[in-house]
Amino acid sequence: MGVTVLDAFAEEVGAEGPIVAVGGRTQFGVGGAVDPSAREVRAPSGIVEHVVAEMTARVRAGTTVAELDDALGLHGQCVALPAWEGATVGGVLAVGHSGLRRLGWGPVRDAVLEVRYVSAEGRLVKGGGPTVKNVSGYDLPRLFVGSLGTLGVIAEVVLRTRPVPPCEQWFMADGVDPFELARRLYRVASVLWDGTTTWALLDGHPADVAEQGRVSGLREVDATMLPVLPAHRWSLAPSEVRGLRDDGNGPFVAEVGVGVVHRTVAQPLRAVDPAVAALSARVKAAFDPTGRLSPGRLR
Repeated sequence: MGVTVLDAFAEEVGAEGPIVAVGGRTQFGVGGAVDPSAREVRAPSGIVEHVVAEMTARVRAGTTVAELDDALGLHGQCVALPAWEGATVGGVLAVGHSGLRRLGWGPVRDAVLEVRYVSAEGRLVKGGGPTVKNVSGYDLPRLFVGSLGTLGVIAEVVLRTRPVPPCEQWFMADGVDPFELARRLYRVASVLWDGTTTWALLDGHPADVAEQGRVSGLREVDATMLPVLPAHRWSLAPSEVRGLRDDGNGPFVAEVGVGVVHRTVAQPLRAVDPAVAALSARVKAAFDPTGRLSPGRLR
């Protein structure tokens, strides 16, 4: 058997010297700056397989999410990954940030069934399985989501797909309780709140979407009426979002029910539980004992 695309990528990564995987650079600064001595590598791209009936897709990590969605859309499907301009599948998974639809579509880690990655030793390794059924062993695919490239270089993944909603519509209202609204709306995809105005994204059958908006007292809006998201991303417990109006840290746009808050100032560093820090260090040491993967990145 000849050398495959993934074998060639593993050979490129190799087993020596600091390296960092590069995707679309849409969130390259997350986790801190990488040591400038690290050699940059780019995962291969391309959609390997789309099993429409099983609602799964095998895709190489260098493929952009937009390209994947375009291909899946021909069969009425998509993936629950944010399609920031230029963002790659591997990059989105390595950073682990979900898009604005997380409330309704779930976090990005739930979309990953299988991951093939290049280890610190330069070996191609597989974790998980290409079906939606449970598999035995450690859940490596979820471990790699949000790992910032510090455990291995993602080369190829199998993702769950989902039906493209027949209708998506944003609504907005002033002076409503966003937490009560999120509770009352049926399978709402997103609820945003800036302390005064609330926006809600509904998807599904057009008649059902329109009726939900009507009975909730919301008005339809287009994308130009959505809030501009501030540059910094905070992570809070969903219950903490309610008190943001009086926290003294300036303007915000909060994702209600999720706990992600977009702010104009960076979130202060929080103390990490020593037990959690020790566990993280042991995992990192097991996967990358020499510290060659994305050196300088924080987890």
